[in-house]
Amino acid sequence: MASSLPAADLMDRIYRHQRHFYDATRKHYLLGRDQLIAQLGAGSSERVLEIGCGTGRNLIEAARRYPDARYFGIDISTEMLATAKHNIARAKLGDRISVARGDAAVFDPDGLFGEAQFERIFMSYCLSMIPDWQSALDAAMARLAPGGQLHIVDFGGQTELPRWFRAGLRGWLSQFHVTPRDDLEPILLTRAQRTGASVRVERPFRDYAQYAVLRRPAAQTSQPK
Repeated sequence: MASSLPAADLMDRIYRHQRHFYDATRKHYLLGRDQLIAQLGAGSSERVLEIGCGTGRNLIEAARRYPDARYFGIDISTEMLATAKHNIARAKLGDRISVARGDAAVFDPDGLFGEAQFERIFMSYCLSMIPDWQSALDAAMARLAPGGQLHIVDFGGQTELPRWFRAGLRGWLSQFHVTPRDDLEPILLTRAQRTGASVRVERPFRDYAQYAVLRRPAAQTSQPK
């Protein structure tokens, strides 16, 4: 995973101090995360993976909402993972949530968790921070179990908001190495067409955010002749 080292070092530098107050500040502008969790619909014994789990906030909320599922998370930042492990232990959910260091574009969940596929995978405001974000998208899709769902929430195009707001937001985000993925929807649609998956995209908060759900087809059962 040598290719991930520069990105990992950058994330650790950014979050070395921010991790201590990350959740208190991000709730004001990482909009749509709770909507994503509400629509996960994780069932009994289903495996749920968050890519870019950060402080563990989303995993904890999901585990509380769907207590019969199993949860896993990866993040490239060891600093954020330290906070995630602390938060998970404090929530007394260490027996149901496992987290590990992994690069979203090349991670091996079987090696990390002993799980090759997941019924639910979600990515919350992380694609906009991953340089090779399309590889991360492909990696997530490859690890979906048949009938599984990939949920993504991230910055939208802000097309229904004033131009000054869009320009100001994007200028500010660039200082933190965040780049909204304006072509996420067409790229998702192209990949869905190749694999037979379906895609639904919403643009909540006047297109401040984009929320996408990709559903992999269920496994085909052979019919008796």
